[in-house]
Amino acid sequence: MTFDPNTFDFLISEENEVMLIIYARDIAPEDPIVRLNPEQKNVELYRRRNDAFTLESVSDDVFAILKNEEKLLVCEILPTDDPDETEIVYTYEALIVE
Repeated sequence: MTFDPNTFDFLISEENEVMLIIYARDIAPEDPIVRLNPEQKNVELYRRRNDAFTLESVSDDVFAILKNEEKLLVCEILPTDDPDETEIVYTYEALIVE
């Protein structure tokens, strides 16, 4: 099975906490930041200074929560066909910036 490295999902807990799930990159994140763009419905994740990508079509529910937060919890996992075999590679908080 082929995995799209740009696949992502936002999970919202009952306490209205948001976590971003993405597939792990080869290099560990360093001083990660997130830039919210609600007008364009996207979020830019900068894992490292020169390692950024844009998450498109982000829901209004996610923006409504994140606009009041200072950090976003990010979880990077290895791709797998079996959800019971999911392996977490990196978990970190990314600072939300203007």
